[in-house]
Amino acid sequence: MQIYLPIAEVSVNIFTLLGLGGIVGLLSGLFGVGGGFLITPLLFFIGIPPSVAVATGANQVVASSVSGVLAQLKRKAVDIPMGLVLLVGGLLGSASGIYVFNLLTELGQIDLAVQLCYVVFLGLIGLLMLQEGIRTIQEQRKGGGVRKKRVEHTWVHKLPFKFKFRASGLYISVIPPLLVGVAVGILAAIMGVGGGFIMVPAMIYLLNMPTKVVIGTSLFQILFVSAFTTLMHAITNQTVDVMLALLLIVGGVIGAQIGSRLGARLKAEQLRILLALLVIIVAGKLGLDLVLHPSNLYSIATGGE
Repeated sequence: MQIYLPIAEVSVNIFTLLGLGGIVGLLSGLFGVGGGFLITPLLFFIGIPPSVAVATGANQVVASSVSGVLAQLKRKAVDIPMGLVLLVGGLLGSASGIYVFNLLTELGQIDLAVQLCYVVFLGLIGLLMLQEGIRTIQEQRKGGGVRKKRVEHTWVHKLPFKFKFRASGLYISVIPPLLVGVAVGILAAIMGVGGGFIMVPAMIYLLNMPTKVVIGTSLFQILFVSAFTTLMHAITNQTVDVMLALLLIVGGVIGAQIGSRLGARLKAEQLRILLALLVIIVAGKLGLDLVLHPSNLYSIATGGE
């Protein structure tokens, strides 16, 4: 059953879009990520133009995050003050990212820039998360002190403007979470992602937040930053395809509820390794698409001949 997408200007199977939304929603609830890092490349693969995929992918992240946040709030697993600090940084970063996105669009380099960003960021983050996840499991098997990191004082603890985050059990400066939020906001605007694949490891390893509140707090920030990013894309470059977004949202909301329930049954270290492997696979596929010759070569001519 084909449906025509007016902004993307392509026809796509409706069940394919519902399925993609469901998969991303499942990941949202399972790993605490908005899912944009996966939905945007998947939209590339089915023929959606990168500029439309980025803007509309951010829209779907909003719906998945809403569903995931509600599930986490019921468990009291959201550090709202920390989420607000991350949100302030995220909004600042998103506004900057939209400016860069529009500049690249004017230069005609947005498609290449988006794909390169995915290959670089997903590849690096995936490898680091996989390495850390394996190391944590090995330390646990040895009966070692995996928790030693949580009591050590690093450079983060020496910064000014400290605030007590009761839900996370932390007393740290607001500067590191603010900067994490800015970085995630920029990526949200340029790559159409929620930024969870960077935020989750940053909250665990940089801010030393307990895993039990990381997922909910990450989704809380992703929700508002993605909504702001979607609105700015719609206003500045009109690349949000409402029909595409609606179908992705329907599948995403259902998938997020299932993912939240599955996530509660798995250990945090197992979740990290699964997410890392998924990120690496997506980065590898995008990298291959950039270097391999396309199966159908074509050219576009302009002019009156």
